[in-house]
Amino acid sequence: MGLLHRINGPADLKALGDDELTALAAEIREHLITSVSRTGGHLGPNLGVVELTMAIHRVFDSPRDTIVFDTGHQSYVHKLLTGRHDFSRLRKQGGLSGYPCRAESVHDVVENSHASTSLSWAIGIAAGRKLRGELDRHTVAVIGDGALTGGMAWEALNNIAENRDLPLVIVVNDNERSYAPTTGGMADYLASLRATRRYEDVLEWGKRTLTRSPLGRPVYETLHGVKKGLKDIVSPQGMFEDLGLKYLGPVDGHDLDAVETALRRAHDFGGVVLVHVITEKGHGYHPATQDENDRFHAVGVINPETGLPLELSGRSWTDEFSEELLAIADERPDVVALTAAMLIPVGLQPFRARYPERVFDVGIAEQHAVTMAAGLSYAGLHPVVAVYATFLNRAFDQLLMDCALHRQGVTFVLDRAGITGTDGPSHNGMWDMTVVGIVPGLRLAAPRDGAGVRRALREAVQVDDGPTVVRFPKGTVGEPVEAVATEGSLDVLRDADEDRVDLLVVSVGAMAQVALGVAEKLTADGFSVRVVDPRWVLPISDDLVAAAQRAGAVAVIEDNIVGGGIGSHLTQALAAAEAELRPVWCYGIPQQFLDHGSRSQVLEAIGLTPDVIATSLARRLRR
Repeated sequence: MGLLHRINGPADLKALGDDELTALAAEIREHLITSVSRTGGHLGPNLGVVELTMAIHRVFDSPRDTIVFDTGHQSYVHKLLTGRHDFSRLRKQGGLSGYPCRAESVHDVVENSHASTSLSWAIGIAAGRKLRGELDRHTVAVIGDGALTGGMAWEALNNIAENRDLPLVIVVNDNERSYAPTTGGMADYLASLRATRRYEDVLEWGKRTLTRSPLGRPVYETLHGVKKGLKDIVSPQGMFEDLGLKYLGPVDGHDLDAVETALRRAHDFGGVVLVHVITEKGHGYHPATQDENDRFHAVGVINPETGLPLELSGRSWTDEFSEELLAIADERPDVVALTAAMLIPVGLQPFRARYPERVFDVGIAEQHAVTMAAGLSYAGLHPVVAVYATFLNRAFDQLLMDCALHRQGVTFVLDRAGITGTDGPSHNGMWDMTVVGIVPGLRLAAPRDGAGVRRALREAVQVDDGPTVVRFPKGTVGEPVEAVATEGSLDVLRDADEDRVDLLVVSVGAMAQVALGVAEKLTADGFSVRVVDPRWVLPISDDLVAAAQRAGAVAVIEDNIVGGGIGSHLTQALAAAEAELRPVWCYGIPQQFLDHGSRSQVLEAIGLTPDVIATSLARRLRR
């Protein structure tokens, strides 16, 4: 048997010899490729940090020393080294999370997967322990070069520079990528460090050559004494040192001995140290290193030999947006696009390929992206900001104060809205309609199918006096859901069989099939049910208020938290219209963080299925 089964914690790792460590690294990579190819997950990032994670656990004493992973999708090796070997249900219901998870292990600390937060967590932990007199406990923050593009990371660095005596080690995992290649000034700066290893090479040559002679040691020491000056000439790492931070590196992240040596120096330094480690995303797996798009950042089920997908996915919601935006861009030279290090996942790559000067990837900096979009709008363009729904939370102030207050025409396209499932609680896009619903003047569309995405996007980019939002879920877009009639701004998806309407079902976005399933079951029980899709769900239209007034009761079905969702807004609109009071029953996501699982499993767990909703409504209608 191999070595991995013997590793149940860091102490087991520390007991291994050099040859065993080399063998273990190879075994971990094989385990990752074999396991993740069966389940899907973040493969490339984890292949790149095998030696780095091993070195961290050999030098530091987790959980007494705290390890904080930025975003956490590169924590699979950490899980293996802390005794979690069963990856058979990775990211599936009841299996391991794809991110650090406190419920799984005392070695896991930060489990939200929003980037650029690790340094703030780390200084907070380190400062807190200093106040408690626990200065013999280290805090290690592992942050990628992509996450270093986020403004929050630089706010933390500014603060860390004022607290240089803390036992805090910052490991910069530099693989030149976030999802795709990292862009911007920080990327250029780190590239300059990677490209200027000459001083380290010179010193290593000097140590080997000069110390062979009796006079060699003094000569070498003299050369080493001018190391700082030599660094300033050939390697501009001075930015970190000008902040007062001790800088070590660059270090080859796949040379376990070199990484371990640098980390031991950092451990013993007695203050804040930044260790710059160069890694290769997808290292050791040819299909990943040859993938120029994202080095297998995240994969579905694949053939481990070839890296090719075994399951061909259908047309996605993102595909519909991507194609329509490109068609609009062909017609309108004023339309530009922005994203925050999500160019490929949100479908902007075709736009950039055709119009590179009109696409702005600002790095992991959602706040900056939104305010930059306001500026582009002021300059006479129409910006489309494409991000995951869960990441818009990070830029709420800019949406409110820079876009909405100034009535700038900016369109926000929220991919992965609603339940996303496998990436767990931090990735479900379940707050966006509540968050944006309090923004004055904002208009929000929730398309129910691919054609609806295209239509809503075209309508959104026509608006130039305030922000618009178009949201849609993750995954394969289903068959078109045709309207049987229109009523003003409403699409009627199912009409009642008689003039009397016992229940009006308001279908929000991708919940259309659920809403129609509910109506079918209730009709079979003898109720008269009508289903409408408002399409533009915020603000609540007069047409929807009028339709609600003509029904005995209303049910709103949405994939957003119930609190502050579309049902809440409709209730308020009916009250404002001084309409005859009728019940509005809201079915959505409960106000809680949801465990990982497939979308269908999560929806079933929270009761957003036709059977559960129809049973509830039938009981209410019979009262």
